[in-house]
Amino acid sequence: MSHQQQVTVLGAGSWGTALAIQLARNEHQVTLWGHRKEHLQQIRERRENQQYLPGISLPENLHIESALDASVSRADMVLIAVPSQPFRSTLQSIQPFLSQETTITWATKGVEKGSLKPLHQVIEEELGENHPKALLSGPTFAREVAKGLPTAVTIAAESSKTAQSVASLFHSETFRCYTSSDIQGVEIGGATKNILAIAAGIADGLGFGANTRAALMTRGLHELMKLGTALGGQQETFMGLSGLGDLILTCTDDQSRNRRMGLAMGSGATVESAQHSIGQVVEGVDAARDVYQLAQQMGIEMPITEQVMEVLHKQKDPQEAVRNLLQRNRKSEH
Repeated sequence: MSHQQQVTVLGAGSWGTALAIQLARNEHQVTLWGHRKEHLQQIRERRENQQYLPGISLPENLHIESALDASVSRADMVLIAVPSQPFRSTLQSIQPFLSQETTITWATKGVEKGSLKPLHQVIEEELGENHPKALLSGPTFAREVAKGLPTAVTIAAESSKTAQSVASLFHSETFRCYTSSDIQGVEIGGATKNILAIAAGIADGLGFGANTRAALMTRGLHELMKLGTALGGQQETFMGLSGLGDLILTCTDDQSRNRRMGLAMGSGATVESAQHSIGQVVEGVDAARDVYQLAQQMGIEMPITEQVMEVLHKQKDPQEAVRNLLQRNRKSEH
């Protein structure tokens, strides 16, 4: 384990809180910041994130802070765990309080809405290229991480030294960290698997069974790899934890918000009612539109992504979306 460090986690949802708990278990001094002061006050008083991770106590060395400047200015590492939509504005908010030595790590999945830029590029635009930076991704449910159940993730960074350094902060007997230099591949895997989890949920909500789910996952992985390699990602990345591993997790278990979104849509819910019932950001909703647009720019066909996008953003009937996929022309698998 790395020597004790000051780490600030931005984002007091389930994922940010779970990662803060893991870092605190490793005896670092951890500060958890969120944008809702009343929510932070509840966490502080109860020593539990009752809204997102009820029943899980916070370690004593996990501190709750509502002042952004105080949270960021003393940190050796800042871990960003906010949704992709406010990602850039969060960077802009912390920029005045950062030192050049602060490591920037992010656990956010997706691409930037509108610009379709990968998040590492957004970081470079807002904070410059001199900060050590790394991405954490992989098959993880927040509650299981918070409970200390065995988990494996990928830490991706251009610098091997940075990847190893960040991995050492998180790594423990129950939280295994593998390192990678393929930031682009890890990012696109994390963004696309959420779309495919919605697709799997829709199919299950319609009652189509395990055969359909397996086919969607397999062909969805093919889509992910086509886009990812075209963007410069490495093929082996998509067969690893942040690709295939994350895809299996989110498509097959109902802890996945994206899968639950699809289940609701397949059962007749509207986008708005499904999101309301889940009560948290469902990253795959925006990602479906963004990744589809990115694929169009690249001239890459992604039929599953296209149909999910049309169900979510063009009010297409899920049954019709499935028919469109089944009626495609026969072709070679590879």
